[in-house]
Amino acid sequence: MNQSLDVRTSFRAQAVPCRELGSPFTARLCELLAERLAGDTVIGEAILNWPGDPSGSGDALALRLCGALHALVVGELSPELAAVYPPNHQNISDDELWLVLEAALEKHAAFVVERLKSAPQTNEVRRSAILLPGFCQITRQTGLPMVLSELGASAGLNLHWDRFYYQIGDQFWGEAASPVKLCPDWQGAPAALHAVEVKSRAGCDLNPLDVSEPQNCKRLLSYIWPDQSERISRTRAAMEIAVASGVTVEKADAIDWLQQRLAQSHDGAVHVIYHTIAWQYFPADVQARGRALMKAAGATARKGAPIAWLRFEMDGKKPGAALTLTMWPSGEECHLARADFHGRWIDWAGQII
Repeated sequence: MNQSLDVRTSFRAQAVPCRELGSPFTARLCELLAERLAGDTVIGEAILNWPGDPSGSGDALALRLCGALHALVVGELSPELAAVYPPNHQNISDDELWLVLEAALEKHAAFVVERLKSAPQTNEVRRSAILLPGFCQITRQTGLPMVLSELGASAGLNLHWDRFYYQIGDQFWGEAASPVKLCPDWQGAPAALHAVEVKSRAGCDLNPLDVSEPQNCKRLLSYIWPDQSERISRTRAAMEIAVASGVTVEKADAIDWLQQRLAQSHDGAVHVIYHTIAWQYFPADVQARGRALMKAAGATARKGAPIAWLRFEMDGKKPGAALTLTMWPSGEECHLARADFHGRWIDWAGQII
């Protein structure tokens, strides 16, 4: 099998969702890199001979490289690159853009190679708008305050979903003064929004980003597609909320951490385990272990200490991904919604499976 061909194919494939998700500039980068990246350069050799799975569902190599390039702009390391990046890109031809890209990759090769070692961490804040109706449904069913456990929390921005302000259909929820305001395109039946109480919150990640450190803020922003200025502004505001909270995401393997969290008793509260577009990156055996742990914990759950598993993940169907809720001790599972990966639209169902 020709790895170079597979890599170029993966870059072209990545351009499709970038364009569909409203980032024509990132799609353009992916296509240019697929077409013009040469194998006789430091970066070309590293990319075209990538030892793993370059696809979007594997190592997301195209997004790693695009993130490294954007990091040069965000970190003010390449004024030349910034001059052809959004918002300065409108009248730049492919040939002009490629000349600058090629020079930046050569000049900053060591930096780029180092950044390629890490998977992208976007911590998309708008996914909180997908989760909110699910959290409200959990409150409606249990009437209890929540203990939150987020798997793959990255910088922990979506740990603070209750500190954002939402317009869900014709309903408003949350803190009107919040700097993070989310207004997805709502389809389907109206959601039943309720007041919620969060008793405590915690999250884990293999590579958590402490956004009280400026370098981590820049890293997180670098993975946001550069022509999506609203996402960048929204993420900056969410980082301010996360810093003010004082909550730190723990560095841990998700399932090991989950086992520790499930071992704790939470009388008078519902323990909510949740994650967004993270489960797919766990190996199959790790996923199986996680499901077994939750099923075992669910078997011992009771009305005064229930457990909920809320997840927004790919399910092999289109469009978007599925929001699913499992509640214990009943074991009831509900398909709640389908939604855009970046939370731009939500199609609410609320159906029991």
